[in-house]
Amino acid sequence: MVNVSADTPEQTEARLRQVIARCDFVVRDGLWLFTESPEPPRLTREALAVVRDEQVWSSLVPAGEDSPGAGRFGVFSFHFPPDMDNSGFVGWLATLLKRELGTGVFVVCGSNTARGGVFDHWGCPADVLPLAVKIVEGLRS
Repeated sequence: MVNVSADTPEQTEARLRQVIARCDFVVRDGLWLFTESPEPPRLTREALAVVRDEQVWSSLVPAGEDSPGAGRFGVFSFHFPPDMDNSGFVGWLATLLKRELGTGVFVVCGSNTARGGVFDHWGCPADVLPLAVKIVEGLRS
């Protein structure tokens, strides 16, 4: 179930700070990149996400040792509590991170009803991952 809140900006800030404090937060090991293929890729346990447009399939997978440096990302994930309204979370946190990091992020969302529902994988340029994690941990405390 997706909730859409009608909050004031102050209420949204307070609500989302409670959400981030209660969600499960995981920093993924290693570096990640997107690979492209014209056909659906073979799914592996390592792939975090597979998305497509009208031309290609794109998989978020661990970067290998021989992967080029450009396009390598650090990834962290959130699983949200089932009893909390997380509407607006992506826009809220992405805006904060953009302001602090000076760069954007990507987000791939999914659902796992056994863990409460919505989860997000967030990616940022690998060189700013430590600062992104520090910002998130500060928001969680």
